[in-house]
Amino acid sequence: MKRILLRVSYDGSNYHGWQEQPNATTIEGELNKAISDLLQEEIHVIGASRTDAGVHAYGNVAVFDSPLKMPGEKYSYALNPRLPDDIVIQESMECKADFHPRKCDCRKTYEYTVLARNIPLPEYRNTAYFFYRNLDVAAMKKAAIYFKGRHDFKAFCSAHTSAKTTIRTVYNVEILEEKIKIGGRIVKIRVTGNGFLYNMVRIIAGTLLQVGIGAIPAEDIPKIIMSKERENAGPTAPPQGLKLLEIKFPPKEIAL
Repeated sequence: MKRILLRVSYDGSNYHGWQEQPNATTIEGELNKAISDLLQEEIHVIGASRTDAGVHAYGNVAVFDSPLKMPGEKYSYALNPRLPDDIVIQESMECKADFHPRKCDCRKTYEYTVLARNIPLPEYRNTAYFFYRNLDVAAMKKAAIYFKGRHDFKAFCSAHTSAKTTIRTVYNVEILEEKIKIGGRIVKIRVTGNGFLYNMVRIIAGTLLQVGIGAIPAEDIPKIIMSKERENAGPTAPPQGLKLLEIKFPPKEIAL
């Protein structure tokens, strides 16, 4: 028996999130079906990040155990034809038999994309949040700095979280922008941390957008964090703008 690690990309538009649910189409459910078909036995993957409905990924991670002698790097080629076109395994490999993607140190990077212009563009309808108001990106960059560090992010978490603690470490928050030739801008909010609370990145994005329109002063971010009150932060930004860019594990956690 060998443990196989998959790096999975997907367009989450047509799915009820990652986690398998009864009577709902999910990323995890589609992976389980494809792997079970390949191995001819019931398989349930272990995922690193349970993304929400409508959220996308470039590099989510999942593992499963396989009795096949096939080399680890071949699983992506065997599984991709069995998966829908909007789910693609970018890489597969054999990893340590005891590697668990939710029980070891890692760095997760999420990116929230905003289409800032007067009129929507169809190509971004499922991958960006259309935001028609002018944004002060300089103010957003100033505010972003305050999120860095180890904090209690209770103010940036949906009320029904099951997390044992709301303390998390944010390593970096970047605000990137590029102009669109036909007018408008793409603004990206990129957040890297050791883990995130339920809806935390989307609430950070919603709060930074409020800073961008002048509704929340950049200097108020530390006070909002310290308050631990959800109502003091901005709204939860819609899911379609969010993607999981990558998850990095220490090589010693994975390597054979």
